[in-house]
Amino acid sequence: MRKLAFAGLAAITAAVLTTVGVASADPPPSSLVQVANFGANPGALAMYTYTPAGLETGRPVVVALHGCTQSASDYYAHSGWPELADKWRFEVVFPQQSTSNNSLKCFNWFSTADDTRGNGEAASVKSMVDKAIADHSSDRSRVFVTGLSAGGGMTADLLAAYPDVFAGGGIDAGLPAQCATSVTEATNCQQNDQNLTPAQWASRAKAQYPGYSGPWPRVAIWQGTGDYTVYPVNGTELRDQWTAVHGVSQTPTSTQSLPGGTTLTNYADKVQLYSIAGMGHGTAVDPGTGATQCGSTGAYFLAGICSSYYTGVFWGLASGGTTTTPPPPTTTTTTTPTQPPGTCVNASNYAHTQAGRAHQSGGQTYANGSNQAMGLWNTFTTHALRETSPGYWVLADGQC
Repeated sequence: MRKLAFAGLAAITAAVLTTVGVASADPPPSSLVQVANFGANPGALAMYTYTPAGLETGRPVVVALHGCTQSASDYYAHSGWPELADKWRFEVVFPQQSTSNNSLKCFNWFSTADDTRGNGEAASVKSMVDKAIADHSSDRSRVFVTGLSAGGGMTADLLAAYPDVFAGGGIDAGLPAQCATSVTEATNCQQNDQNLTPAQWASRAKAQYPGYSGPWPRVAIWQGTGDYTVYPVNGTELRDQWTAVHGVSQTPTSTQSLPGGTTLTNYADKVQLYSIAGMGHGTAVDPGTGATQCGSTGAYFLAGICSSYYTGVFWGLASGGTTTTPPPPTTTTTTTPTQPPGTCVNASNYAHTQAGRAHQSGGQTYANGSNQAMGLWNTFTTHALRETSPGYWVLADGQC
């Protein structure tokens, strides 16, 4: 099974490629170094690292997992993590998938042979962490993991399988831990609401390390509302999973407006959900020299906001301690809603699609963002939709 192409993320259409563009020639990865012997490698991955010149001992480690069709070099060149490593002083580990494991170079986040504690690719990543710590006397209490798409799905699995290793995670256009155990289930996870409660999602994560009683990683979730490769409902499911793991409410403790049409919802400083209005499938970057900017655009690296910067601030990398709310604040409000917030519109399915609140596929209508099924695409079927964050619509029949 692990040799098969990941059917869901393989569906990279010409339309998506047109949206995200094609990467310009990457700079030579002169500072990206392959580590040939890093210990047990049951997942047959390659290890690459970026180490700032003169890196001190006792510094953090960030593991960055590329998406399908990508490489360690792609993530090194575009994600912004190396420039942040220079600024904030930490090492970056870039695991790399191979076509012999997965024909599209997707990390096998949907296979229990690879995404569980002590097994396959997950165990290989753990070996890379141990090697990085040993080589630079890094701070074992400040190890973090992030990834895009299939790399984001593997990130969630690693956080569940190794909460004793990772202090925090950053999941970009990814999927909940243990959402799938096969290629078929993986495609279903990408595109559909799994209709699980937060407690059920949390159980899937906690089952990966039975008996664990230590602290759980803090998690930053990044999701574009226009992503129809990994549908926006996955951002909500990730929020449900990790707030429940931490035992905090799914009601935000605060909301904040950030650049690039981004809305940040914060959950007790344990989980943060960044919803980017209209963004498709990719890692959000913000090229430039400003204090909050980093990264460069390319295929699946989309301009708007530097997700790596804000994730790093949330993890505490910028100050060496624990920073919860990324600066600079623009509009911050504390929310204690008695009903779902946002605009509520009652209209036909046809009108909803024309107005950009929904989309149609195969004659059926689906709410933008949540991807909830609304029935036939015509002027006779009507529903109420409520916008709970920019570009994210949910069914709200009887509420407006």
